Amino acid sequence: MTGTAAPFAADDYRARMERAVRSAHEAGLAGLLVAPGPDLVWLTGYAPPAVTERLTLLVLAPGQDPVLVVPTLEAPDAAKAAGASALTMRDWTDGKDPYAATAALLDADGRFGISDNAWAMHLLALQKALPGTSYASLTDALPMLRAVKDAAELELLTAAGAAADATFEEIRKVPFGGRRESEVAADLAELLRRFGHSQVDFTIVASGPNGADPHHEVGDRIIERGDMVVLDFGGLKDGYGSDTSRTVHVGEPTDEERRVHDLVRAAQEAGFRSVRPGVPCQEVDRAARAVIADAGYGEYFIHRTGHGIGVTTHEPPYMIEGEEQPLVPGMCFSVEPGVYLPGRFGVRIEDIVTVTEDGGRRLNDTTREMVIVD
Repeated sequence: MTGTAAPFAADDYRARMERAVRSAHEAGLAGLLVAPGPDLVWLTGYAPPAVTERLTLLVLAPGQDPVLVVPTLEAPDAAKAAGASALTMRDWTDGKDPYAATAALLDADGRFGISDNAWAMHLLALQKALPGTSYASLTDALPMLRAVKDAAELELLTAAGAAADATFEEIRKVPFGGRRESEVAADLAELLRRFGHSQVDFTIVASGPNGADPHHEVGDRIIERGDMVVLDFGGLKDGYGSDTSRTVHVGEPTDEERRVHDLVRAAQEAGFRSVRPGVPCQEVDRAARAVIADAGYGEYFIHRTGHGIGVTTHEPPYMIEGEEQPLVPGMCFSVEPGVYLPGRFGVRIEDIVTVTEDGGRRLNDTTREMVIVD
């Protein structure tokens, strides 16, 4: 996890840790073990300068203060974190056993939620130190831990979305035809940084037949006149994510290309219109997918309709069939249907949406109409 930490105070992090402990208790867990990564940043404001084999672990459990087990040589950096005053540091030096120190903080027979990105070597060492313990990934045990954003988080996500929108407004002015995908992708990255992003996570530029690959790796294909070009880009601004997709066309499109683009735009609108509190996540997917399926293109919509966003650009909740989690005000996620015609072209339109008290609000406001570029 890199990027500038969001401007939150120690009390904000204390409240998050308290909420996490309550959620863990309600889920029947003895506590949470949080390794370096987005969960640790969200809970404490601390991102180690480098993730190494040395154990760093936040221990949260009912009835005890939060404890950060941290290598002694990294303790000074940890003490500077915005949430440091809301927890206790327990440092360990090389040559000592960090797992014994951690085990002393845990219920020897408890079941704990643990960060998805915790190293296997650390988890196995904890299991060896406490054979009676068991573990569940945080995504499985507490998928909604970071899902509902507060007002300050929504403000940061709104600003990140506005920066991504400004990036699109500028990129549509640059030449596309005759340039390599990688050159346009470099322009996108530069623009994201110009508009305040400290971290660029992806800059997909998928031209012509490459547009039929939703996660196309940017290459050296030269963009040609007559190409449809899928643009999907985002990253972190002040610690919170942006992610938007628009599909442009180099020169005038064919009638079929316009028809498919209009279809995806209608599906994206249907997905957005379905957003309101209490609606299961899967209903957003169903609403968007039905529009595409009814037009005969259902087999060409090959991914979920959306994913959550926050301190990472992909996180729960997911807008996918089978996800019955109800939408809650403050949730933020993408709505991004697409149609991908193998060997020909693709279209995707994506906005970040937040759930309001009575519906949804888009965090991306650039045109969803077909944009013609040079």
